[in-house]
Amino acid sequence: MADPAEALMAVASRLRAAGRATEAATAYRQLLALRPDLPDSWFNLALMERQSGRFEAALAAYAEALRRGVSGPEEAWLNRGVIHADDLGRPDLALADLEAALAAAPDWLPALLNLGNLHEDMGRREAAAEAYARALAVAPGHPVALARAAGLARPTGPDDPVILGLRTALDQAGLHPEDRAELAFALGRALDQVGAYDEAFAAYAAANAASRAADPEGPPYDRAGHERFVDSLIAAFPEPATPVAGADGGPIFICGLFRSGSTLVEQILTGHSRVTGGGELGLVPGLARAIAGYPQALRDAGPEALARLRGLYLDGLKVARPGADAVTDKRPDNFLHIGLIKAMFPAARIVHTVREPLDVILSNWFLHLDRSMAHALDLEDLAHWHGQYERLMRHWKALYPDILDLDYDALVVEPRPAVERLLAYCGLDWEEGVLDFHKTAAPVRTASVWQVREPLYQRSSGRWRNYETHLDGVRAALGTDSQG
Repeated sequence: MADPAEALMAVASRLRAAGRATEAATAYRQLLALRPDLPDSWFNLALMERQSGRFEAALAAYAEALRRGVSGPEEAWLNRGVIHADDLGRPDLALADLEAALAAAPDWLPALLNLGNLHEDMGRREAAAEAYARALAVAPGHPVALARAAGLARPTGPDDPVILGLRTALDQAGLHPEDRAELAFALGRALDQVGAYDEAFAAYAAANAASRAADPEGPPYDRAGHERFVDSLIAAFPEPATPVAGADGGPIFICGLFRSGSTLVEQILTGHSRVTGGGELGLVPGLARAIAGYPQALRDAGPEALARLRGLYLDGLKVARPGADAVTDKRPDNFLHIGLIKAMFPAARIVHTVREPLDVILSNWFLHLDRSMAHALDLEDLAHWHGQYERLMRHWKALYPDILDLDYDALVVEPRPAVERLLAYCGLDWEEGVLDFHKTAAPVRTASVWQVREPLYQRSSGRWRNYETHLDGVRAALGTDSQG
């Protein structure tokens, strides 16, 4: 007779390999009810619980794996830290987990890099620099550690040692394209800081080319395909959502293009005593992916289906930010899903951040973004993406004129009127502390982590003029002769 535990382990492994996380978690739980003495299975259960959005259950499973002597305990501690930091917004617990990982394996590079990143999120520049220095002591010249350490530096000129070090690292033969991209983005940022704009542009061009080369099988940006997707969104939501009696507006949704000021707006709001920052929650995109035939399937969705989606969202929000009074969902690309948001929450408060197009486009091109954002690797693709974004936002705002546009460039010039309007829109009383957002201890997960920890400044407005001689193709693609 076959051993039931062996059969369950085979089923769980097969489901895990197939990406069926929820079913795999069920199989692992059944296995561990029979054989609780399997630390590696507790570890695998934790992986599946996280993928299923059951974060507390994942933490408990990792704890059980550790208690039972899992091999490589540092990885369990690291994974706990990632859940605490990324999914649950508990940086102090994440820090304790990473310190436990390093206690188990003092020279483990992934933990050192994550520690540096967490300190950056928490605004601890010196502690972050120390973590990256430890990483470089373990792995001299490691491209990620070197690039991140350079990002903390304040170079004083083109011959600064930080810039020379990045150039030397890039001159290595046989450098993997992903490492080349990491270093070249860091070099571009450093050169921009010292005003060497033509050299910075060349470095960023090389960085984006290396990022493309790192994933030669990755699909390029499909302009026609994206246009069809925008068409489908407009067709799926031709009319405003029907109000729902007794339903509140859910969280405060903040969306817009990446690098348009969404993190700054969230930081201002989290300076208010009532507001908890949710950060870049994946709840709305996750629901969109889970809806078969999205977005067309929602065109005729009835009240029961929408109530179920609303419940799923709110359940996920309670897990991610339990006990919050007012909470933000700052996911810039949720602008794609305003139809879904309003279908779930017809009274949703949506803050739409806007910024000078050329500044937004350059800021995206200057970042080492995930290659799933294929449009960000090419300036003219970014211009096309921007045009489709504007087309879609015109549709959403025609349906929902209550969407609040918050202009980044106007905000940094004259903050108080813009912040007063923002708070009033969100149903929040004025508090002076919101203007001291840069002093908050709340973690910030964004490429502009250090900028949002400074008082408001205007130097990012009109930044495109530093690169004006390189932007003829972009301006033509935008169909504008923008003078800012």
